[in-house]
Amino acid sequence: MERLFLSLADGAALALEFLVILAVCAGALETVVGLGRWILAGNRASGSRTRLWVNFAQWLTLALEFALGADIIRTAISPSWDQLGQLAVVAVIRTGLGFFLERDADDLEHALKAREAD
Repeated sequence: MERLFLSLADGAALALEFLVILAVCAGALETVVGLGRWILAGNRASGSRTRLWVNFAQWLTLALEFALGADIIRTAISPSWDQLGQLAVVAVIRTGLGFFLERDADDLEHALKAREAD
């Protein structure tokens, strides 16, 4: 029974890590395509480059959440004090990055909406 639980937890963590890769790659691809369009458009519409950054930041925030989930699962299945300490440090760093990235993206999103409303 314990082996089954360990296998399920390992599979779930691996699936979340796969989603991290997908989120980063999807966000990067979307951003590169958007940047190409921005360059080819030539008009350099006000705020369009900022919109690209905001969209990519949202993808990265999603990836950070998935990565933290994978770390929590991996630590939950075989916790040692060393692993718990590492998880705490990683969780603080990833949560901090996610918080500030999300806050900056929201601020820029509001600024873009205000600019578009004018």
